[in-house]
Amino acid sequence: MVSKFRPLPALLKLNTRRVSSKEVFEKESKYAAHNYKPLPVALCKGKGIYVWDVEGKKYMDFLSGCSANNYGHCHPKIVSTIQRQVGILHHTSRAFYNDVLGEYCEKITKLFGYDKVLPMNTGVEANDTACKLARKWGYTKKRIPVNQAKIIFCKENFFGRSLAAISASTDPLSFEGFGPYMPGFHFVPYNDLPELEKAFKDPTVCAFMMEPIQGDAGVIVPQDGYLQGVRKLCDKYNVLWIADEIQTGLGRTGKRVAVDYEEVKPDILVLGKALGGGVYPVSACLANDDVMLVIEPDTHGSTFGGNPLGSKVAITSLQVLEEERLAYNATIMGAMFREALRNSCDQKILHVVRGKGLLNATVINKNYGNAWDACLKLKANGVIAKQTREQTIRFSPPLVITKIQMSEAIDIICKTINGLRRQ
Repeated sequence: MVSKFRPLPALLKLNTRRVSSKEVFEKESKYAAHNYKPLPVALCKGKGIYVWDVEGKKYMDFLSGCSANNYGHCHPKIVSTIQRQVGILHHTSRAFYNDVLGEYCEKITKLFGYDKVLPMNTGVEANDTACKLARKWGYTKKRIPVNQAKIIFCKENFFGRSLAAISASTDPLSFEGFGPYMPGFHFVPYNDLPELEKAFKDPTVCAFMMEPIQGDAGVIVPQDGYLQGVRKLCDKYNVLWIADEIQTGLGRTGKRVAVDYEEVKPDILVLGKALGGGVYPVSACLANDDVMLVIEPDTHGSTFGGNPLGSKVAITSLQVLEEERLAYNATIMGAMFREALRNSCDQKILHVVRGKGLLNATVINKNYGNAWDACLKLKANGVIAKQTREQTIRFSPPLVITKIQMSEAIDIICKTINGLRRQ
């Protein structure tokens, strides 16, 4: 049966004055820019895979802050780290050395097998950094004529909302009305090696930037061998491969990073989201010296990138990932999720179930409604998730989810999907 809401425990009631969901919605609508369309749920508390709204209703979180909360809400080790470090030293800027950044850089470079890391804050900043790095490499190492370097992107990619990111987008919702766009950005179809090779024949191409699994496009998984093919073509044409693992990295797909599925290594690896444990914005651009050292002092930076607080949180996040074997758990729980939905959901309603690890998506038959309506019904039954396209729902719970919790969630999701009525 679909589980009923349980009241918020007294321990979790932090506000002395009760605020209603309606008040939360109205205040945000009045004072905040309307650049998002949130699911109508006003959250005030989280623990593990669960969140509570201001009325005390409990939900299973199947979005995980768009994969920032890989370790669940308020992981005790991460919370403890931020509490300790914030009372010691939280920010200095890179104008000075601090006693944590070097420790963090050593840990992340050794873990992922690169010489250097360039620390940033958000994922979009780290991806912008990768583009700058690739262009500089193209001019200094590949000897591309000045201001002619090109970067190839996959259609339907998503790496944020900055001017560079929307210039790299093929989604009109992202780019229309914000031109002129960044020059030197070109596109090929995702999962198409022949088209990629055609693009690489242009000697002014310095880099190929792609998501190993396209997340916001609807969790699109490439065919086996695609990533190995990308590596071979980049080597053949002396093009840098940039892997955007902001969403797919850090255990989300069942591997430390998604490129590990084909045992290949990009020239530039970009990480973010869960690197900050869901509590602090931390991102990273990793590369070896032959690429990274084209960046010299004062040519790139970030006020908060590499600060002691963010560095300490990132160290702990990486420790939790490894110590709790969260990539392995994502593999097991993801397989359980996909098998159950394929077997228990009405296949006339649920067109497709796809994904790897705990990055999954389902496609709703338009004859039975759209993804937004399905998400509203899921919320009413105790699971919160969000659509990525009109008919597609992304399901990405925290990697700490247990078998019992997954079973309960599957029961709710399947009963909700099967309850959708033909339009």
